[in-house]
Amino acid sequence: MIRRILSKVVASVAVVVAAASATFLAQLAVPGDRATALMNLQTGQDKKWTAQELAPLNAKYGFDDPIVVQYLHYVTGLFRGDLGTSYTQKRPVAEVIGGQLLPSVTLTVAALAVAWLLALGVTLLTVKRGRILSSLGSAWEALTASLPHYWVGVVLLVVFAVQLRVFPIIGGTSAWGTVLPVLTLAIPLAGFLGQVTRDEFTQVLEQPFVTTARTRGMSDLGVRLRHVLRHAVLPAITLSGWALGALISGAVIAENIFGRPGIGQVLVTAVNTRDLPTVSGIVLVVAAVYVVANLLVDLAYAVVDPRLAR
Repeated sequence: MIRRILSKVVASVAVVVAAASATFLAQLAVPGDRATALMNLQTGQDKKWTAQELAPLNAKYGFDDPIVVQYLHYVTGLFRGDLGTSYTQKRPVAEVIGGQLLPSVTLTVAALAVAWLLALGVTLLTVKRGRILSSLGSAWEALTASLPHYWVGVVLLVVFAVQLRVFPIIGGTSAWGTVLPVLTLAIPLAGFLGQVTRDEFTQVLEQPFVTTARTRGMSDLGVRLRHVLRHAVLPAITLSGWALGALISGAVIAENIFGRPGIGQVLVTAVNTRDLPTVSGIVLVVAAVYVVANLLVDLAYAVVDPRLAR
């Protein structure tokens, strides 16, 4: 198990380095000279600058160094926690992102937990519970899985915040103001998790060990919770590794719809101002979340089914 975890850690570091390499190349691929774009941003002008005028910026940010040197400095800086300096805020990118990361992580984790609760609840209550209930459960999962985040967010905002005035329009970071953003991300994801879990759940219910458990007098709910669910959730756990990273990306939409602080607001501002180091830093943070999520999935496998840890 230790060797397996170490190999996963090494592979994860390689993935982060690959993501950093792609991000570095993407910065170089942006049309125009970086020093010129930065000078125009700082001065509010749009013109060509002489080499003497751009020299201080080139020296400060290392734009005049060989590409290989710039790349090595960028990648090695990641292991020191150095994501570069924001062009607009003139602060370390790690500091800019770090100040807004906690609200996004809180929103993401809460959305994943709620999505699991919704998916498991619908699965337990509808699978093999009769034709009508099974059909309703399948229809619910298909419908919610097809809903885009921005549509769900706007509908929830209009109905529950504007018309019914149950929740605040501007979410903020309070628990009550987080409900609608969490549901915006959780409802579509619950549909995906439910579809995967339902198929596996149906197959496991037909296995011989389920019949054996029933003949021993175990209740239907006990069979579903103690025996069937443990085997049925493995595919959904795999999907959760992808979902955790996707939710970080989806948080950009929810945070802008409900006016919440987070890296979503930072990303939109950075894109509008062409703050490439900040955009790249957020991309790397999302990539790191994917990596951590996959590690957690492997550990969850071992907890749910210890045979997979061997």
